[in-house]
Amino acid sequence: MLALGLTVSFATMARGTSVWRALISVAYPDVRWVDGETLSNWMDASSGNELVLLDVRTPEEQRVSHLRDARLLNSKNPNIEALAIPESATVVVYCSIGYRSATVIEELEQAGFHDVYNLEGGLFEWANQDRLVFQGGEQVLQVHPFNRLWGLLLRRDLRAED
Repeated sequence: MLALGLTVSFATMARGTSVWRALISVAYPDVRWVDGETLSNWMDASSGNELVLLDVRTPEEQRVSHLRDARLLNSKNPNIEALAIPESATVVVYCSIGYRSATVIEELEQAGFHDVYNLEGGLFEWANQDRLVFQGGEQVLQVHPFNRLWGLLLRRDLRAED
C-alpha cells in the first residue's frame, strides 16, 4: 500500500513542472528556462536569430521521438564544437524533465554561448501539453519513458514501451 501511495504521490507531484524546476535549480541556479509556449512561438517565428534545439537524451530515447529538427548531443560527453553552432544562436537544450539538459547548459555557457535555455519540464511536459513530437520527419504520439518510474511523468497514452 505504501508503494502505491508513493507512486501516486510521485505521479501527482511530477505533473507540477515548477516542482522539478525548483529541484533542478538548486543544483543549477544560473540556468535560464523557457516554457513550452514560448519555445513553440520561437519555433514558429521567422526571426533573424537561428534557433538550435539540442536533445541530450540517449540515442534510444531520441529514436522514439524528439522535437522537430533537434540535434542529438551526448550529455555525458558533449562534443559541442562538432555541432558548429553559431555563437549568436538561441540554443534550447532538453531531456526528459530538465536535469541532464541543465548539466549541458553549463558546458555550453563555458564554451562561450550566451543565449542558452533549458526547456521547462523537458520533453515530458512538452508532450503532456499536446505539443508535437517527431520520429525523423514524421509526427508521432509517443515518448520514451526513460524508465518505469520516470514514465509516470508522462500521460499514459504517450508512454512508449520501455
